[in-house]
Amino acid sequence: MTQNSLNTDAFWMPFTANRAFKADPRIVASAEGVMLTSKDGRQVIDATAGLWCTNAGHCRTEIADAVNQQLRTLDFSSIFNFGHEIGFEYAERLVKHTPDGINHVFFGNSGSEAVETALKLALQYWNVQGKGEKKRFIGRQKGYHGVNFGGISVGGLTPNFKNFGQWLMVDHLRHTLDIVRNAFSKGLPENGLEWAEELEELIQFHGADTIAAVIVEPIAGAGGVILPPKGYLQRLREICDQHNILLIFDEVITGWGRTGEAFAATEFAVTPDLITSAKGITNATVPLSAVFVSDKIYNTCMEQAQGPVEFYHGYTYSCHPVACAAGMATLDIYERDGLLTRAKTDGDIGRYWQEALHSLADLPQVIDVRNYGLVGAVELRAPAGEAGTVGAKALPLAWEKGVMVRGIGDAICMSPPLIIEKPEIDTIVSVLRDVIPQICP
Repeated sequence: MTQNSLNTDAFWMPFTANRAFKADPRIVASAEGVMLTSKDGRQVIDATAGLWCTNAGHCRTEIADAVNQQLRTLDFSSIFNFGHEIGFEYAERLVKHTPDGINHVFFGNSGSEAVETALKLALQYWNVQGKGEKKRFIGRQKGYHGVNFGGISVGGLTPNFKNFGQWLMVDHLRHTLDIVRNAFSKGLPENGLEWAEELEELIQFHGADTIAAVIVEPIAGAGGVILPPKGYLQRLREICDQHNILLIFDEVITGWGRTGEAFAATEFAVTPDLITSAKGITNATVPLSAVFVSDKIYNTCMEQAQGPVEFYHGYTYSCHPVACAAGMATLDIYERDGLLTRAKTDGDIGRYWQEALHSLADLPQVIDVRNYGLVGAVELRAPAGEAGTVGAKALPLAWEKGVMVRGIGDAICMSPPLIIEKPEIDTIVSVLRDVIPQICP
């Protein structure tokens, strides 16, 4: 038992140092807007939007009311050989926000499931064309694509797969973080376009006829907010087109307004063949994910299907009516309040966020600040023998001072709700200015 009599033993917490946490737990009691209330009654700014996901802020009444009404109308219905109107209506609304030519949705429950679905869809696309030898995937170092076996195979975060293996045929591009050349870039960095040419080298090594798809996050989130160099994503698209390889954008983090458009694909003017989405799609209120599928893939799988079921895949809770209701209400908020474009880096709040974060560049412990839209990271110079551990030290100190951040490696990473205002940004930066010298003397 902890001092506050909360029994923490039964719950095995994910991605958490359980023994350390349970010795001194940080408990969130309630939330509203951009603010969390801790168990001891303190107000804390949520500078991470939960986990890159509560884009419209916490506890939106409109979403709660929609969920309540749906629970009283249709709480669940199998989506296998049955349907419900809200699922079709929701899909129709969603694809109005996707890039041209991406007009179909396959629903799941989490970002991890969305990635699994996208990988299977890529294989299905080639299988129905008699090209089953195209089974290899190309991911990227420091990429995060969930924690199912497909996701940890294409992902590039070693701790996620080192105990479990990588079960697909995969290879990886290098990541695009270059602090030496691109430190303190505002928006997309200038240097690094040439790294896209590594895809050509991997294609020549493995053979294009063995590669199903390339999967990347437009901005690598869990790897430390790693931005693509200017022209990099466009070049990946060109190479994939040249060699008849699919391109998958994992937009579980960048989707739904994080970069200043509904999707980073739109913001960066690069249209992939598949887009994975979750987190902000329902403002994280009810688990839901989606894979947005190009007309090319959908039509091929429908027209060349070798049986009555075109794609043997799905989940019990795919297109859950309550999740759809939450998603519909979330879309209402995004569209009504202009949240999908509020984070634009050249807009008022996006520009303010950028300048506020970069004001920390004068601290001697800060070796890089990087940002785009309403996402950002402050990279710190780790003391000798502490490389890769400094970011995590900021979390408890910032929490005690009223700000929730996330530590990744030696970076402090943030992705505040899209409704954040300038005074709250000022508080976040002020707390970081106080905390950083404490963890990097």
